[in-house]
Amino acid sequence: MTLMQPARNKTTDAYDVVIVGAGVCGAAIARCLSGYDIRVAVVEKCADVSFGVSKANSGIVHAGFHHPADMLKTKLEIRGNMMFEKLQHELKFPFERIGILVLAFSPEEMEVCRRLCAQGRANGVPRLELLSAEAVRGMEPVLSPDVEGALYAPTGGIVEPYRYVFALMEAAQGNGATLLLHWELDRAERNGDVWELRARDSRRVRARWVVNAAGLFADEVSRILAAEEFRIVPRKGEEYLLQRGAAGYPNHVLFPVPSRHTKGMLVIPTVEGTMMVGPTAREIEDRHDVSTTAENLRRVFDGAKRMVPAISTRDIITAFAGLRPTLEDQDFYIDLSRRAPNVVQVAGIQSPGLTASPAIALYVKDLLKAGGLTLTEKADTRTDLPETTAVRRLSPEQVDEHIRRNPAYGNIVCRCENVSEAEVVEAIRKGHTTLDGIKFYTRAGMGRCQGGFCTYKILQILQRETNQPIETFTKRGKGSELILGRLDT
Repeated sequence: MTLMQPARNKTTDAYDVVIVGAGVCGAAIARCLSGYDIRVAVVEKCADVSFGVSKANSGIVHAGFHHPADMLKTKLEIRGNMMFEKLQHELKFPFERIGILVLAFSPEEMEVCRRLCAQGRANGVPRLELLSAEAVRGMEPVLSPDVEGALYAPTGGIVEPYRYVFALMEAAQGNGATLLLHWELDRAERNGDVWELRARDSRRVRARWVVNAAGLFADEVSRILAAEEFRIVPRKGEEYLLQRGAAGYPNHVLFPVPSRHTKGMLVIPTVEGTMMVGPTAREIEDRHDVSTTAENLRRVFDGAKRMVPAISTRDIITAFAGLRPTLEDQDFYIDLSRRAPNVVQVAGIQSPGLTASPAIALYVKDLLKAGGLTLTEKADTRTDLPETTAVRRLSPEQVDEHIRRNPAYGNIVCRCENVSEAEVVEAIRKGHTTLDGIKFYTRAGMGRCQGGFCTYKILQILQRETNQPIETFTKRGKGSELILGRLDT
């Protein structure tokens, strides 16, 4: 399966539905709609899918107890949570339902856990349980002795967010959906019953329906469509990734008692054996500010060490920041536009947006149908993706068998994460031609040395596979060039 690269002509292609934005929601909607006998396209301004809000997602599948039942996000969070086993079986992305613990350090905080438990049960979350200090430390030995109890939500889980988004989009394309990258919406006009959408580079598409899933820029897309006026406020979260084998690695996702605006500083084991701590939560104006600071590093680790004293800054691999698109009322905004014909708004999708994403896709599908779009299921829809091969997950005997079939499995490109040349080649052939795209698909460059060993090797493989000059490759698209100028060959 090859991800479609951006066309450079000025022809106008016609679709039934064009989705603006290839993050977790756009990809989930595309996968859902690709099962119907309609033409679907996704336009994305970045160099690859998941490169916007989704790239910095914490990868938590939330349980559904943090918000009241009357919020749309709660309904979709709980429905989406229940869909992940089937999705993982079909799409083969890394996912584990390891459970969530909300830790209390005082009688007052334990009372908050009781309220969250009651709220979760009212929402329909199954198997919630209040634990004593002795019980929670028995489940999680790394915890501070100051923990007085916890709320346990066994239906919570963890997922690798990039692989999830990549899998959704690959499945959508396998069923005929079109992906257009480097495609930034600049202008929209309504001609009769069709939308004419133009990109900044003058490429055009026509659409009967437009789905606005543009994340941080959903308000700008809505303005271009002459639809509703609303304001997206970026909420910045700084997080820190710790190496495999880091001290204090927990068995569950660890939450503190939440505040009004944030779920707090978390300790998150990842499906690949690393650990994340964070995020912070601060509303900012700059939609491109992903800087990190020493002050927030201290804040994050103070919060993490309160729960797990053994956690150490010595184990940090890297720091990063993500921006969550928030609306004033803090709920999701998913609805048919009241101002612009044949537009569906999917805005304000902050936490728990990843958890809710498969349910958001079904909700949008129902809105399109209610709006008059005829949806007839295809007879030949493909629901499954083939399993990808990762050398790090194979036994020595399995590795030997793969090397016999393809010697590239024996050439380890990334030593930290044990990623082979064959895996890098697979990522490139599926259209991931930036360093970040290859990193997110294979984990090459995600380890302790953060690409210090493998970057040049990956660039050489890219050059060979694409027949492009090595200086043309980027970290994450235009503006992140790795080599300035031209190399002599």
